[in-house]
Amino acid sequence: MSLPFFSSIELAQPAWLVLLLVLPAWGAWAYLRRPRTALRMGDLAPMRQAPPSLWQRLHALPSVLRGLVILLAVLALARPQTHDVTEQQTTEGITLMMVLDISSSMRATDFRPNRLVAARDVAQEFVESRPDDQVGLMVFAARAYTLVPPTTDHAFLQSALADIDIGMVEDGTAIGTALASAVNRVRDAEAESRVVVLLTDGENNRGEIDPLTATDVAEALGVRVYTVGVSSFDDAQPFTPTATPRGGAADINEEMLQEMAARTGGAYFRAGNREALSRVYRDIGALETSTFETTTYRETHERYRLFLYPAFLLLLLELLLRTTRLRRFP
Repeated sequence: MSLPFFSSIELAQPAWLVLLLVLPAWGAWAYLRRPRTALRMGDLAPMRQAPPSLWQRLHALPSVLRGLVILLAVLALARPQTHDVTEQQTTEGITLMMVLDISSSMRATDFRPNRLVAARDVAQEFVESRPDDQVGLMVFAARAYTLVPPTTDHAFLQSALADIDIGMVEDGTAIGTALASAVNRVRDAEAESRVVVLLTDGENNRGEIDPLTATDVAEALGVRVYTVGVSSFDDAQPFTPTATPRGGAADINEEMLQEMAARTGGAYFRAGNREALSRVYRDIGALETSTFETTTYRETHERYRLFLYPAFLLLLLELLLRTTRLRRFP
Protein backbone atom coordinates (compact mmCIF):
# COMPACT_ATOMS: atom_id res chain seq x y z
CA MET A 1 0.00 0.00 0.00
CA SER A 2 1.43 3.39 -0.98
CA LEU A 3 0.94 6.75 0.72
CA PRO A 4 -0.67 9.44 -1.46
CA PHE A 5 1.55 12.22 -0.09
CA PHE A 6 4.75 10.19 -0.52
CA SER A 7 4.39 8.44 -3.86
CA SER A 8 7.67 6.52 -3.48
CA ILE A 9 6.84 5.18 0.00
CA GLU A 10 4.93 1.97 0.61
CA LEU A 11 3.58 0.51 3.85
CA ALA A 12 4.84 -2.94 4.81
CA GLN A 13 2.14 -3.44 7.47
CA PRO A 14 -0.89 -1.34 6.50
CA ALA A 15 -3.14 -3.23 8.95
CA TRP A 16 -1.93 -0.85 11.65
CA LEU A 17 -3.89 1.94 9.94
CA VAL A 18 -7.01 0.64 11.65
CA LEU A 19 -5.73 2.50 14.72
CA LEU A 20 -6.55 5.74 12.91
CA LEU A 21 -10.11 5.11 14.06
CA VAL A 22 -8.87 6.42 17.39
CA LEU A 23 -8.65 9.93 15.92
CA PRO A 24 -12.42 10.64 15.70
CA ALA A 25 -12.87 9.35 19.26
CA TRP A 26 -10.01 11.54 20.39
CA GLY A 27 -11.53 14.57 18.66
CA ALA A 28 -14.91 14.01 20.30
CA TRP A 29 -13.35 13.53 23.72
CA ALA A 30 -11.22 16.69 23.32
CA TYR A 31 -14.31 18.67 22.26
CA LEU A 32 -16.29 17.58 25.29
CA ARG A 33 -13.39 18.58 27.53
CA ARG A 34 -13.07 22.03 25.99
CA PRO A 35 -12.78 24.91 28.53
CA ARG A 36 -16.04 26.40 29.81
CA THR A 37 -16.75 29.54 31.83
CA ALA A 38 -16.24 28.69 35.49
CA LEU A 39 -16.75 32.15 37.06
CA ARG A 40 -20.05 33.89 37.71
CA MET A 41 -20.07 37.61 36.89
CA GLY A 42 -22.84 40.16 37.05
CA ASP A 43 -22.19 41.62 33.62
CA LEU A 44 -20.31 39.70 30.86
CA ALA A 45 -20.72 42.40 28.20
CA PRO A 46 -17.29 44.00 28.74
CA MET A 47 -15.60 40.59 28.50
CA ARG A 48 -17.44 39.70 25.31
CA GLN A 49 -16.29 42.94 23.72
CA ALA A 50 -12.65 42.39 24.68
CA PRO A 51 -10.61 40.85 21.79
CA PRO A 52 -9.24 37.36 22.56
CA SER A 53 -5.50 37.09 23.13
CA LEU A 54 -3.22 34.90 21.02
CA TRP A 55 -3.04 32.21 23.67
CA GLN A 56 -6.82 32.19 23.96
CA ARG A 57 -7.03 31.56 20.22
CA LEU A 58 -4.59 28.66 20.60
CA HIS A 59 -6.42 26.94 23.45
CA ALA A 60 -7.19 23.92 21.18
CA LEU A 61 -3.59 23.54 19.95
CA PRO A 62 -2.55 20.83 22.45
CA SER A 63 -5.47 18.66 21.34
CA VAL A 64 -4.54 19.18 17.68
CA LEU A 65 -0.95 18.25 18.44
CA ARG A 66 -2.07 15.10 20.23
CA GLY A 67 -4.12 14.12 17.19
CA LEU A 68 -1.09 14.60 14.91
CA VAL A 69 1.02 12.50 17.29
CA ILE A 70 -1.47 9.65 17.03
CA LEU A 71 -1.55 9.94 13.22
CA LEU A 72 2.23 9.92 12.84
CA ALA A 73 2.71 7.11 15.36
CA VAL A 74 0.23 4.90 13.52
CA LEU A 75 1.97 5.59 10.19
CA ALA A 76 5.31 4.66 11.78
CA LEU A 77 3.81 1.37 13.03
CA ALA A 78 2.70 0.62 9.45
CA ARG A 79 6.43 0.47 8.48
CA PRO A 80 6.76 2.89 5.57
CA GLN A 81 9.48 1.74 3.13
CA THR A 82 11.11 2.78 -0.10
CA HIS A 83 12.38 0.30 -2.65
CA ASP A 84 15.14 0.20 -5.26
CA VAL A 85 17.07 2.97 -3.57
CA THR A 86 20.43 3.95 -5.07
CA GLU A 87 22.65 6.11 -2.88
CA GLN A 88 25.88 7.91 -3.78
CA GLN A 89 28.52 7.91 -1.05
CA THR A 90 32.01 9.37 -0.78
CA THR A 91 34.59 7.16 0.89
CA GLU A 92 38.34 6.64 1.16
CA GLY A 93 40.13 3.42 0.31
CA ILE A 94 41.73 1.40 -2.46
CA THR A 95 40.32 -0.60 -5.35
CA LEU A 96 41.58 -4.15 -5.18
CA MET A 97 40.98 -7.30 -7.22
CA MET A 98 41.71 -10.60 -5.52
CA VAL A 99 42.66 -13.27 -8.07
CA LEU A 100 42.70 -16.82 -6.66
CA ASP A 101 44.05 -19.95 -8.33
CA ILE A 102 41.50 -22.78 -8.03
CA SER A 103 43.37 -25.38 -10.07
CA SER A 104 43.54 -28.95 -8.75
CA SER A 105 46.96 -28.41 -7.15
CA MET A 106 45.32 -26.11 -4.60
CA ARG A 107 44.03 -29.27 -2.92
CA ALA A 108 47.51 -29.86 -1.47
CA THR A 109 47.37 -30.17 2.31
CA ASP A 110 50.65 -28.50 3.28
CA PHE A 111 48.24 -25.78 4.48
CA ARG A 112 45.42 -26.96 6.73
CA PRO A 113 42.93 -28.11 5.63
CA ASN A 114 44.30 -27.30 2.15
CA ARG A 115 45.82 -24.40 0.21
CA LEU A 116 42.57 -23.07 -1.22
CA VAL A 117 40.71 -23.02 2.10
CA ALA A 118 43.64 -21.28 3.82
CA ALA A 119 43.86 -18.66 1.07
CA ARG A 120 40.11 -18.13 1.17
CA ASP A 121 40.03 -17.70 4.96
CA VAL A 122 42.84 -15.12 4.95
CA ALA A 123 41.12 -13.21 2.13
CA GLN A 124 37.91 -13.11 4.18
CA GLU A 125 39.79 -11.71 7.17
CA PHE A 126 41.30 -8.99 4.99
CA VAL A 127 37.92 -8.00 3.55
CA GLU A 128 36.48 -7.77 7.06
CA SER A 129 39.32 -5.47 8.15
CA ARG A 130 38.95 -3.06 5.19
CA PRO A 131 35.31 -1.88 5.17
CA ASP A 132 35.99 1.17 2.97
CA ASP A 133 37.88 -0.59 0.16
CA GLN A 134 36.36 -1.55 -3.15
CA VAL A 135 37.24 -5.24 -3.40
CA GLY A 136 36.50 -7.68 -6.21
CA LEU A 137 37.00 -11.41 -6.62
CA MET A 138 38.22 -13.40 -9.61
CA VAL A 139 39.05 -17.11 -9.81
CA PHE A 140 41.05 -18.88 -12.47
CA ALA A 141 42.32 -22.22 -13.64
CA ALA A 142 42.36 -22.83 -17.41
CA ARG A 143 40.19 -19.70 -17.73
CA ALA A 144 39.48 -16.68 -15.55
CA TYR A 145 36.06 -15.72 -14.22
CA THR A 146 34.97 -12.62 -12.35
CA LEU A 147 32.73 -13.63 -9.46
CA VAL A 148 32.40 -10.14 -7.92
CA PRO A 149 33.47 -6.85 -9.56
CA PRO A 150 35.09 -4.28 -7.23
CA THR A 151 32.45 -3.32 -4.68
CA THR A 152 31.96 -2.06 -1.13
CA ASP A 153 29.16 -4.61 -0.64
CA HIS A 154 31.39 -6.84 1.44
CA ALA A 155 28.57 -9.08 2.65
CA PHE A 156 28.00 -10.22 -0.92
CA LEU A 157 31.75 -10.56 -1.45
CA GLN A 158 32.17 -12.70 1.67
CA SER A 159 29.37 -14.96 0.47
CA ALA A 160 31.10 -15.41 -2.90
CA LEU A 161 34.41 -16.19 -1.18
CA ALA A 162 32.78 -18.86 0.94
CA ASP A 163 31.37 -20.56 -2.15
CA ILE A 164 34.53 -20.89 -4.25
CA ASP A 165 35.87 -24.39 -4.69
CA ILE A 166 38.16 -26.43 -6.89
CA GLY A 167 36.43 -27.77 -9.98
CA MET A 168 34.44 -24.62 -10.76
CA VAL A 169 36.66 -24.06 -13.80
CA GLU A 170 38.42 -26.42 -16.22
CA ASP A 171 41.79 -27.42 -14.77
CA GLY A 172 44.95 -25.56 -15.74
CA THR A 173 46.81 -22.39 -14.74
CA ALA A 174 46.21 -19.35 -16.98
CA ILE A 175 48.10 -16.70 -15.01
CA GLY A 176 48.45 -14.25 -17.90
CA THR A 177 44.75 -14.40 -18.77
CA ALA A 178 43.78 -13.95 -15.12
CA LEU A 179 46.02 -10.90 -14.65
CA ALA A 180 44.85 -9.24 -17.86
CA SER A 181 41.21 -9.76 -16.87
CA ALA A 182 41.80 -8.38 -13.38
CA VAL A 183 43.61 -5.30 -14.69
CA ASN A 184 40.71 -4.63 -17.02
CA ARG A 185 38.35 -4.73 -14.02
CA VAL A 186 40.22 -2.07 -12.02
CA ARG A 187 41.54 0.15 -14.82
CA ASP A 188 38.66 2.67 -14.65
CA ALA A 189 38.39 2.79 -10.84
CA GLU A 190 38.35 6.27 -9.29
CA ALA A 191 40.65 5.30 -6.40
CA GLU A 192 44.28 6.38 -6.78
CA SER A 193 45.52 3.03 -5.45
CA ARG A 194 44.48 0.21 -7.80
CA VAL A 195 45.80 -3.19 -6.85
CA VAL A 196 45.68 -6.77 -8.09
CA VAL A 197 46.63 -9.59 -5.71
CA LEU A 198 47.27 -12.75 -7.70
CA LEU A 199 47.69 -15.94 -5.71
CA THR A 200 48.85 -19.14 -7.37
CA ASP A 201 50.72 -22.36 -6.65
CA GLY A 202 51.60 -23.17 -10.25
CA GLU A 203 53.20 -22.03 -13.48
CA ASN A 204 51.41 -20.52 -16.46
CA ASN A 205 50.40 -23.39 -18.78
CA ARG A 206 47.10 -22.27 -20.30
CA GLY A 207 45.60 -19.18 -21.88
CA GLU A 208 46.51 -17.01 -24.85
CA ILE A 209 48.11 -14.13 -22.92
CA ASP A 210 51.64 -14.34 -21.60
CA PRO A 211 51.93 -13.24 -17.93
CA LEU A 212 54.65 -10.67 -18.66
CA THR A 213 52.59 -9.19 -21.48
CA ALA A 214 49.70 -8.78 -19.05
CA THR A 215 52.17 -7.23 -16.61
CA ASP A 216 53.17 -4.63 -19.20
CA VAL A 217 49.51 -3.66 -19.52
CA ALA A 218 49.20 -3.33 -15.75
CA GLU A 219 52.32 -1.17 -15.60
CA ALA A 220 51.06 1.10 -18.38
CA LEU A 221 47.72 1.60 -16.60
CA GLY A 222 49.26 2.24 -13.17
CA VAL A 223 47.91 -0.94 -11.57
CA ARG A 224 50.11 -2.36 -8.82
CA VAL A 225 50.43 -6.16 -8.84
CA TYR A 226 51.15 -8.28 -5.79
CA THR A 227 51.94 -11.92 -6.51
CA VAL A 228 51.78 -14.73 -3.98
CA GLY A 229 53.35 -18.15 -4.50
CA VAL A 230 51.60 -20.66 -2.23
CA SER A 231 53.63 -23.67 -1.10
CA SER A 232 55.37 -24.77 2.08
CA PHE A 233 57.86 -26.89 0.09
CA ASP A 234 61.27 -25.56 -0.89
CA ASP A 235 61.53 -27.79 -3.93
CA ALA A 236 59.53 -27.29 -7.10
CA GLN A 237 58.18 -30.78 -7.67
CA PRO A 238 55.14 -31.18 -9.95
CA PHE A 239 51.83 -31.63 -8.15
CA THR A 240 50.41 -35.13 -7.85
CA PRO A 241 47.73 -35.99 -5.29
CA THR A 242 49.81 -38.87 -3.93
CA ALA A 243 53.24 -37.25 -4.05
CA THR A 244 53.40 -37.04 -0.23
CA PRO A 245 50.90 -37.79 2.53
CA ARG A 246 50.19 -34.04 2.70
CA GLY A 247 49.99 -33.42 -1.02
CA GLY A 248 52.76 -32.12 -3.22
CA ALA A 249 53.86 -28.72 -4.38
CA ALA A 250 53.18 -27.24 -7.78
CA ASP A 251 55.98 -25.97 -9.99
CA ILE A 252 56.00 -22.29 -9.00
CA ASN A 253 57.84 -19.97 -11.37
CA GLU A 254 59.05 -17.60 -8.68
CA GLU A 255 61.30 -15.65 -11.02
CA MET A 256 58.35 -14.77 -13.21
CA LEU A 257 56.10 -13.86 -10.24
CA GLN A 258 58.86 -11.63 -8.83
CA GLU A 259 59.27 -9.82 -12.14
CA MET A 260 55.51 -9.32 -12.49
CA ALA A 261 55.39 -7.63 -9.09
CA ALA A 262 58.60 -5.62 -9.49
CA ARG A 263 57.59 -4.07 -12.82
CA THR A 264 54.40 -2.62 -11.33
CA GLY A 265 55.78 -1.47 -7.97
CA GLY A 266 54.23 -4.35 -6.07
CA ALA A 267 55.90 -7.21 -4.23
CA TYR A 268 56.22 -10.97 -4.42
CA PHE A 269 55.56 -13.18 -1.39
CA ARG A 270 56.42 -16.83 -1.01
CA ALA A 271 53.68 -17.96 1.34
CA GLY A 272 54.95 -21.02 3.13
CA ASN A 273 52.36 -20.74 5.89
CA ARG A 274 49.20 -18.93 6.82
CA GLU A 275 51.04 -16.05 8.48
CA ALA A 276 52.87 -15.34 5.23
CA LEU A 277 49.52 -15.20 3.48
CA SER A 278 48.29 -12.67 6.02
CA ARG A 279 51.43 -10.54 5.60
CA VAL A 280 50.69 -9.66 2.00
CA TYR A 281 47.28 -8.27 2.94
CA ARG A 282 48.74 -6.26 5.82
CA ASP A 283 51.22 -4.71 3.38
CA ILE A 284 48.40 -3.76 1.03
CA GLY A 285 46.50 -2.25 3.96
CA ALA A 286 49.35 0.22 4.46
CA LEU A 287 48.86 1.77 1.02
CA GLU A 288 47.79 5.40 0.82
CA THR A 289 44.05 5.67 0.39
CA SER A 290 42.21 8.05 -1.90
CA THR A 291 38.70 9.48 -2.06
CA PHE A 292 36.19 8.10 -4.54
CA GLU A 293 32.47 7.91 -5.14
CA THR A 294 30.63 4.66 -4.55
CA THR A 295 27.10 3.67 -5.49
CA THR A 296 25.19 1.59 -2.95
CA TYR A 297 22.00 -0.20 -3.94
CA ARG A 298 19.45 -1.00 -1.27
CA GLU A 299 16.45 -3.06 -2.24
CA THR A 300 14.41 -2.01 0.81
CA HIS A 301 14.94 0.93 3.16
CA GLU A 302 12.86 1.53 6.28
CA ARG A 303 11.41 5.06 6.47
CA TYR A 304 9.46 4.91 9.76
CA ARG A 305 11.77 7.57 11.22
CA LEU A 306 10.17 10.14 8.89
CA PHE A 307 7.01 9.77 11.00
CA LEU A 308 8.26 8.61 14.41
CA TYR A 309 10.69 11.47 15.07
CA PRO A 310 8.18 14.25 14.22
CA ALA A 311 5.62 12.46 16.41
CA PHE A 312 8.07 12.52 19.32
CA LEU A 313 8.83 16.22 18.82
CA LEU A 314 5.13 17.14 18.60
CA LEU A 315 4.44 15.17 21.78
CA LEU A 316 7.15 17.13 23.61
CA LEU A 317 5.67 20.40 22.30
CA GLU A 318 2.20 19.42 23.48
CA LEU A 319 3.42 18.55 26.97
CA LEU A 320 5.31 21.84 27.13
CA LEU A 321 2.24 23.88 26.18
CA ARG A 322 -0.08 21.98 28.52
CA THR A 323 2.20 22.65 31.47
CA THR A 324 2.95 26.30 30.69
CA ARG A 325 0.97 28.90 28.72
CA LEU A 326 -1.97 26.64 27.82
CA ARG A 327 -2.33 24.97 31.18
CA ARG A 328 -5.92 24.39 32.21
CA PHE A 329 -7.30 25.12 35.67
CA PRO A 330 -10.25 23.27 37.19
